[in-house]
Amino acid sequence: MPSWQGRSQTTPLGYRIFVGILKSFGVLPAYVLLRFVALYYFFFSRKSSRAILTYFRQRLGYGAIPSLIRLYKNYYLFGQTLIDKVVVMSGIRNRFTFDFDGEEHLHAMAKLQKGGLLLSAHIGNWEIAGHLLKRLDTRINIVMYDGEHQQIKEYLEKVTGKRNARIIIIKDDLSHIYAISEAFKNNELVCMHADRFLEGNKTVTTDFLGKKALLPAGPFLLAATFKAPVSFVFAMKETSLHYHFFASTPKEYGGKPKEEIIQQIADNFAAAMEEKVKGYPEQWFNYYDFWKQ
Repeated sequence: MPSWQGRSQTTPLGYRIFVGILKSFGVLPAYVLLRFVALYYFFFSRKSSRAILTYFRQRLGYGAIPSLIRLYKNYYLFGQTLIDKVVVMSGIRNRFTFDFDGEEHLHAMAKLQKGGLLLSAHIGNWEIAGHLLKRLDTRINIVMYDGEHQQIKEYLEKVTGKRNARIIIIKDDLSHIYAISEAFKNNELVCMHADRFLEGNKTVTTDFLGKKALLPAGPFLLAATFKAPVSFVFAMKETSLHYHFFASTPKEYGGKPKEEIIQQIADNFAAAMEEKVKGYPEQWFNYYDFWKQ
């Protein structure tokens, strides 16, 4: 089983230091400090480095030296996504620019008044993608694990203020299912990751980068159960200050047994992830053995 535990390893002190730099000097000086932080993880975060190097070498076929270079860039870009998240969500002045590829699909989905499911992954910057969804004239519900340390959550809430979307926390009592059902009944959009699961959750097996991988069955089961249109969305960082937002054409899955529908959506989602990973290989941020069965 993948060893992801649903928690961030970032400390409240780390957030305070970077937020202080961001407010005083802006994004680019924070990126300079980040180069040294990324170097620390490059040398001392052995478990996550081993997983990413396996991904570069065995799944993408890079040589040893190119893989090490990409490993450092991966840590550096991951740090940038955390910084960018705080900047955009807190309203700190910035010069970020964005391209929107497929945004018209989401406007069309919202106008259908049937609700919709937006699936993404830990590729690129999901927080930026979620923030950009405020451009849609409908309510957004973001489903997530309550995995951040409480101190970090409280600090980020002070910095970023209230979110523009309703947050639905995944809980053991399944109360989140009722909240999601309510959102669909109200013709709202539901956004969630579909590439990680906690031990004990139901999974579906699919092909990803030439090898079998496990994905959480929950997101695909939701689509099959509520018959909601599905779109795959990603926000990829293309330069220091520029992002590219992608949204696929919404698709309604039906006419087959539920298990077949779940498998079909999972396969389609894995293909969408593979396309983005091949285009932006350093922006894969799953730091564990993703292909372990």
